[in-house]
Amino acid sequence: QDDNWGETTTAITGTSEHSISQEDIARISKDLEDSVGLDCKRYLGLTVAAVLGLLVFLTPIAFILLPQILWRDDLEPCGTVCEGLFISVAFKLLILLIGTWALFFRQPKADLPRVFVFRALLLVLIFLFVFSYWLFYGVRILDSKDTNYQGIVQYAVSLVDALLFIHYLAIVLLELRQLQPMFTVKVVRSTDGESRYYSLGHLSIQRAALVVLENYYRDFTVYNPALLTASKSRAAKHMAGLKVYNVDGPGNNASGQSRAMIAAAARRRDSSHNELYYEEADHERRVRKRRARLVVAVEEAFTHIKRLQAEEQQKAPGEMMDPREAAQAIFPSMARALQKYLRTTRQQQYHSMESILQHLSFCITNNMTPKAFLERYLNPGPTLQYDRDRWFSKQWTLVSEEAVTSGLQDGVVFVLKCLDFSLVVNVKKIPFIKLSEEFIDPKSHKFVLRLQSETSV
Repeated sequence: QDDNWGETTTAITGTSEHSISQEDIARISKDLEDSVGLDCKRYLGLTVAAVLGLLVFLTPIAFILLPQILWRDDLEPCGTVCEGLFISVAFKLLILLIGTWALFFRQPKADLPRVFVFRALLLVLIFLFVFSYWLFYGVRILDSKDTNYQGIVQYAVSLVDALLFIHYLAIVLLELRQLQPMFTVKVVRSTDGESRYYSLGHLSIQRAALVVLENYYRDFTVYNPALLTASKSRAAKHMAGLKVYNVDGPGNNASGQSRAMIAAAARRRDSSHNELYYEEADHERRVRKRRARLVVAVEEAFTHIKRLQAEEQQKAPGEMMDPREAAQAIFPSMARALQKYLRTTRQQQYHSMESILQHLSFCITNNMTPKAFLERYLNPGPTLQYDRDRWFSKQWTLVSEEAVTSGLQDGVVFVLKCLDFSLVVNVKKIPFIKLSEEFIDPKSHKFVLRLQSETSV
């Protein structure tokens, strides 16, 4: 995919398209080292949770089946109440299975640097609970070979009831506790200063960082480093316009030149705001001009599409053009205007010719208007709108003075770093709001209008 898809000239360089820099090599090696540890940690946690979950579901069934297998002839007959308990255990286990699947069996969204405290606490609680039941079952039922089969089934029912209560506790800790907003976080991108505000509940720092990243890809515009070079180029141009002449000969030291340049820059500082004003005004004028040309070119291209569709309807069914061919037919008429606009707004690196053709064919397929086609290019959208390979950063680093497993507190600041920029997150607690009520007497709104006879009213 060539970013310079509208150019008529071709430049051949000696650099291969598969070349890689030292920074890329360091990043790849670091990703490989981190991925091994993260995968082992993730699969270890999933294995422990799966084994424990299987033990939980098989334990009530084992409590009921072991007496039937070991001392079946000595058991008391199971009556109607006992058979009803079988149905109760079956349906409760089914409900517990569905609830566990809905709460725990989800596709993982990220790899966190530390364990989730509440999830680990629930696993430990379940293990201790099942171990206690097995210990009591082995001492009081297996050793003594209890013949009261109804009591054994009732014991299994009590285990399933307790597991349902633990599942309710898991819902409260993992889902409901974080729903009430308690903190407001301000997220600032370190390069261009773009910021957003979000409301969060009781979360740990690492889970709050995960929520911030999920919202970042949805709300923040795509990071465009080309927009940051304008101020640097303007400063370089400003300093390049200064010339220093050494009238004392080459033997004079460089400190005099430095002082001369600083003094000249100070004298020109008063007029620099005029340069900035006219530069921005000229840039806005060029953007409006090329935007108008682009809109006209796209409208003419879509008008041509309608004519093509009308002509295709009169042809045989085998000669119909598909949307891809139609997009390739009308794209050259708008390519030049679109390329100039993207270059002026510094968006050419995010839109390749192939992605534009795909978007154009999508608009043709769904009978969309020219404004719907241009929306992606006229209004820079969120990061998710663009090609994943151009913006997605797999590795984020969480930097925090506090432990990442500790909860959010007022004044906590943590940073999320990637290769090109970082997100600075500042946490503020939502203040306690006290509302008071004031009673208004309905009679206080009544008044009397007294008219005099000599007035004109």
